[in-house]
Amino acid sequence: MNLFFIGFRDPLFGLIVFFTLIFIITFLSYWWGKYKHKEDAKYLDKFLKQFQAPPSHDELKILINKNEISKKPWLLLADAYSINGNYEKSIEIYNEILKSNQSNNDRDTMFLLGQTYFKAGFLERAKQIFLEILKNNPRTPQALNSLLLVYEYMRDYDSALEVLEPLEELNQSVTIDTLYLKVLYILNESKFDLNLKLEKLLKIYENNNQLTHLIFEYIFRINPKLAWNYFDKSKCDVIIDILWLVDKKDLDLDIITQTSYLRELYTARGDIKLVDSSGVFEFDILINLKNKGSATLSFEYLCDNCKHIQPFAFTRCSNCHAIDSSKIEISLIKNYMRDFSQLNNSFQ
Repeated sequence: MNLFFIGFRDPLFGLIVFFTLIFIITFLSYWWGKYKHKEDAKYLDKFLKQFQAPPSHDELKILINKNEISKKPWLLLADAYSINGNYEKSIEIYNEILKSNQSNNDRDTMFLLGQTYFKAGFLERAKQIFLEILKNNPRTPQALNSLLLVYEYMRDYDSALEVLEPLEELNQSVTIDTLYLKVLYILNESKFDLNLKLEKLLKIYENNNQLTHLIFEYIFRINPKLAWNYFDKSKCDVIIDILWLVDKKDLDLDIITQTSYLRELYTARGDIKLVDSSGVFEFDILINLKNKGSATLSFEYLCDNCKHIQPFAFTRCSNCHAIDSSKIEISLIKNYMRDFSQLNNSFQ
């Protein structure tokens, strides 16, 4: 018994007990903290999922009709859904706002609804919305411009040209829009034969000297010889992508040799050897490679109005809807087609 009390009073025993208690407390604290963190994470995930899932149509109807929240937050929410591509939910919100008593200014909400229908590709519904706006508010240029775009996408060019009349009365410039729609009408009119289309397109180009890319993309494809004779040689940079892809058998060497830009372009492509260098960096690199390197030109299309870049040629910018605002940006890329062709030849 005395030995026990002697061991109990031993300082070494006290240290053992002390460190044992520290270990137990640390161990329990660590696992308790880990458990709480896991539980908190589960609760947070559950809480956030309530916001990630959009409200159903019935829930939206109840929430909006309660009038507990003003119109502005609902409009912001609808716009957020539209920006994220959830047009269905955005349309539901706009429709419920219009049905409720919150919409003091139906025209603005209807315009946003029409714009969302247009973005979602429901062109007929968008048309009906804009026509309804114009029925009650005929002098609304935003609705007229949007209706013009709808008719253009529907390829109803006659109706689109009719929309330009009230826009002109509102002192809006419609010259380029008129030319653009006339060119689209000619290109898509099945009653016109090829010769008549070419004649009408060239007449528009000669009278206005605009829409060069749209017009000559078609003419170079249908009748390259005619295209070489009529296009403005000072606008080679405007259709450089078209010129770069012209087949070698369709080249007009007489015209090419008379134009410095064309001499440099087709020397860079390797069809002729008329220059040793070029002021255009990309041409100069290709000329100096002398077909020894596997490189070619790549094209991007920059809208001069909104600076939006697209990988494909356009006449009307899909972002700001400006017409004939495309500027071609060239760059050098690896010529995969040439490598593929050489690979095929090596197996023959």
